[in-house]
Amino acid sequence: MMIQGQSIQKYYGAELVLQEVTFEVKEGERVGLVGRNGTGKTTLLRLLTGEEAPDQGQIMVRRDAVIASLAQIPDYGLEETVLGVLRSPYKRQLEALQEMRRLEAEMGNLNGAGGEEQQLNSLLQQYGRLQEVFEQGGGYGMDSEIDRVAAGIGIPRSYFDRPFSSLSGGEKTKVGLAVILLQRPDLLLLDEPTNHLDMTAIEWLEEFLRDYAGTVIVVSHDRYFLDAVVRKIIELEDGEAFTYHCSYSRYKEEKEARLLQQFADYQEQQKKIKKMQETIKQLIEWGNRSNPPNPGFHRRAASMQKALDRMVKLKRPILERKRMELQLDPSDRSGKDAIILRDLSHSVADRQLYQGISRTLRYGERAVLIGGNGTGKSTLMKSVLGQIQPDAGEAKLGARVEPGYLAQESAPAEENGSVLDYFRRELGMETGEARGQLARFLFYGSDVFKKVRSLSGGEWTRLRLAMLMYRKPNLLLLDEPTNHLDIESREALEETLEEYPGTLLAISHDRYFINKVAGQVWSLEDGSMTVTPGDYDDYRAERARRGTAAAEAAETGGSARAQQSPGGGTQSRAAGAKDALPPHSGAGARGKAANPAAVQRLEREIAAAEAELAAVDAAMLEPQNARDAGRLSELLAERESSSGRLDQLLEQYFSLLEEEEK
Repeated sequence: MMIQGQSIQKYYGAELVLQEVTFEVKEGERVGLVGRNGTGKTTLLRLLTGEEAPDQGQIMVRRDAVIASLAQIPDYGLEETVLGVLRSPYKRQLEALQEMRRLEAEMGNLNGAGGEEQQLNSLLQQYGRLQEVFEQGGGYGMDSEIDRVAAGIGIPRSYFDRPFSSLSGGEKTKVGLAVILLQRPDLLLLDEPTNHLDMTAIEWLEEFLRDYAGTVIVVSHDRYFLDAVVRKIIELEDGEAFTYHCSYSRYKEEKEARLLQQFADYQEQQKKIKKMQETIKQLIEWGNRSNPPNPGFHRRAASMQKALDRMVKLKRPILERKRMELQLDPSDRSGKDAIILRDLSHSVADRQLYQGISRTLRYGERAVLIGGNGTGKSTLMKSVLGQIQPDAGEAKLGARVEPGYLAQESAPAEENGSVLDYFRRELGMETGEARGQLARFLFYGSDVFKKVRSLSGGEWTRLRLAMLMYRKPNLLLLDEPTNHLDIESREALEETLEEYPGTLLAISHDRYFINKVAGQVWSLEDGSMTVTPGDYDDYRAERARRGTAAAEAAETGGSARAQQSPGGGTQSRAAGAKDALPPHSGAGARGKAANPAAVQRLEREIAAAEAELAAVDAAMLEPQNARDAGRLSELLAERESSSGRLDQLLEQYFSLLEEEEK
């Protein structure tokens, strides 16, 4: 057993967040922790890490378990580089390597004569112990594993030499995620790990977690991600925990069945209680009507009342909970063409985002714009609105288009007004009407007096959706609309957009959302845009088809050379790094490489250099070489030469692959 929680209670001020939480997690389980915003999911993670303690009850985590949490990103100082941070999980191995280098230099100065042979043997034994620590800790594969995880998460190698302190909050979170994945703890706690990741990185993370040997608990509102990763759901609701041993999609079905059964049990108990109460009343009346009064009836009534008092009363389950009430009705329809893009091009500094994009989105069509981080999705949307001027071409709205724009932004820090004041001021309405509108978006009672600047991400999104709905646009431009929304609010938004008769262009990496609302997928890839009819699953199938075709074409041209590549059971550092590169849309790295022959040649040379380095390490530990100072000096020189050669080859290899990414 990895975790046991018994009757946990936790207060924040006077608010009881966790009331009676009992659950358990076994070793190796992958668990999704779900629930509405504010139900205590992040609080429970803090209890598991020991950052906070429960007010009542207890949490027991396996005594020797190593725990890592995404929320715990330490301060690495102003000078530490990104590479230094990524190497922090290998601190013990790096210290061993540094000591090995010192011993190598010391052994190289000995000639084995006289009493130096005994000293040499002692140093060699120390070296062997350090080498064992280095090897067992994954030291030889350290660089390739760092490259693999960093590339998978989407951290460019160009970031490695930058100070960690210079990164944005989202970039720091990505590096922090990479660090805890490299740590490979016994218990991995992830709070919204897909935030700041693009689709390619999310898919890589899903595969990583599916193969992870430790225990994983993840808080996420990404339903597609939950379905791909977890096989157990713990839901926090009304201060309690409910466990479902299934995927997320199946959990929804099982929860509905549980609630219906609970409601049936509740109704049955209410019937029983009502009958007992009627019987008690009748017994008392019979006892009183007797002449003289009959104490036997009173004793039976008292006994039945005690039984009724001892009965454990079932709570009435809430079958339908309040959620956002969205209703989007355009005030008028636009002309035939809602958005027109003609030869649209845009660059930032010296980097081309996209070039020569032409596309028309007609009234009533629904498109979702996807692509990696930094490909220009938000830039394109702002160009449509006229907020950014393109380098070339044009982006414009059609006739009678009334756009409604939901930007990806935080609540304004300079806004001192309340939710109610801000809403009234922006829309020009009376207090009563404003409160009614806000209530539809879950702003009840004192919620409307919260300061706008202090709103959470989810509350700020709900407030802007309320204003958007009231304005009745016939074109919706939504930039990551599901960010910060809990699952029930996302579902309410999806249902509304499915019924929306106007035109929709959304940017999203929420694949579940895309499958629900998209009629076509616009994908920004390699500076151009591809359009796939259908939803995300259709896009993914088309991407796989294109990838297969490209790989077959590349294999036809290079199969003869590929046959000469060395096989083997142990993955080389270069192979590990190559496989780590995020797949291109529609093609694997090999299929779209700028120079496949050069890549294959470098892979063969790297494998040979690694084999040579391993042979030198083995030779240094042989007794006859340890007693021969001259031979040992030769081996140390060979090792330094082989290691330098391997570093050069890896640098060439990654430079070639980075050219391919550009």
